[in-house]
Amino acid sequence: MVHLQASEVQQLLHNKFVVILGDSVQRAVYKDLVLLLQKDCLLTTNQLKAKGEETFEKDELVDGGQMGPMHNGVQYREVRQFCDAHHLVRFYFLTRVYSSYLETVLQELQGSEHGPPDVVIMNSCLWDLSRYGPDSWRSYRENLASLFRRLGQVLPESCLLVWNTAMPVGKQITAGFLPPDHQPGDGSLIERVIEANFYSSAEAKRHGFDVLDLHFHFRHAGQHLQRDGVHWDERAHRHLSQLLLAHVADAWGVELPRRDHLSTWVRARPGFPVRGRAPPRARCYPLLPTPPPPRPFPLPQPRLPYLCGPQDAYFSSGPSFQLDEFSSNYFHSDVPFPAQMGFSFEDDFMMDARPPGPPGPPGPPGPPFPLPYLQRAPVVHRGVPRYAPRGPYGPWGGRPRPSRRRAHSRPQPRPQ
Repeated sequence: MVHLQASEVQQLLHNKFVVILGDSVQRAVYKDLVLLLQKDCLLTTNQLKAKGEETFEKDELVDGGQMGPMHNGVQYREVRQFCDAHHLVRFYFLTRVYSSYLETVLQELQGSEHGPPDVVIMNSCLWDLSRYGPDSWRSYRENLASLFRRLGQVLPESCLLVWNTAMPVGKQITAGFLPPDHQPGDGSLIERVIEANFYSSAEAKRHGFDVLDLHFHFRHAGQHLQRDGVHWDERAHRHLSQLLLAHVADAWGVELPRRDHLSTWVRARPGFPVRGRAPPRARCYPLLPTPPPPRPFPLPQPRLPYLCGPQDAYFSSGPSFQLDEFSSNYFHSDVPFPAQMGFSFEDDFMMDARPPGPPGPPGPPGPPFPLPYLQRAPVVHRGVPRYAPRGPYGPWGGRPRPSRRRAHSRPQPRPQ
């Protein structure tokens, strides 16, 4: 997976209105995206823990938070917004997946002076399962159905909605949103989150919306789970942002830049730019086999550049954030691995190129030229007419991924 730099994220989200809705985990998603839109740095621990602050990295607190009483009740509100000349990102804190407050948010988005959002990223799960009494599970399923039905009515087809599944939780949960009678050692929430993800994903897909399964991607990343058992560290959130951006680019048919090598994990401190390139690791291959390329093998073709204009107009010439593609070293921690989360992140993505043991039977003949490692997954062509949009994007890597709510770029400028 290609890891985008700040200048490339600015290009991908140029003149886009992005809305993120959810709990404190989704607030960290918002913060990392806002930071990545400005510079190649990681969030600091204090930034991740902060709640309702008046400003964060040039954004502003629009409503709730420190403007009112700070508490952990279900009526807590927090609305944040980052806006510059060509980007608009807004966050709404939710304690329930569907409610009268969410209806107010949808009406606000419908009447926004900036027009409807281009991307909506959303999740709500932990509060729904923990704070609304013994009947919370039935209410959650009913609210999911109501949510996606209303989103289908309110959001235009040009809007890309990405439902994030809830991320894994630990066995020892001490987060502040839990009710006072919750026992920290009660591990029932682990299974309930998995079940909730199953139903929420099925409901989203049934209404034609996209699903990004964060629970799957982070199921072996327990060493990056915070001590409260719910929140995640700055490195996990940077990888989460890259997953989201890759999903958005794939939905829009945007060709992402290619890198020459896999990067090792960023070793700079959070909040500081990363300088220099780490030495490349030994060549690895994905854990899951990739589908064989079509035969006969075409000759290598020169790739078109990612951007239309001169490179200097879009890419910073300063120190680069060397996150070229995801590698098994991407999530590295010096903290001992929690016993209850005994797994490693490497297993999720790749295996060694030469596993130990006797060699197996020879495989099918390979292509006459070396294939670059970890290419972006090919866009599936399903008969959608090719459309090259006007705007900041260069030639597309393929047609936009079609769905019942097909997303595409909108070149018109945003109000200043």
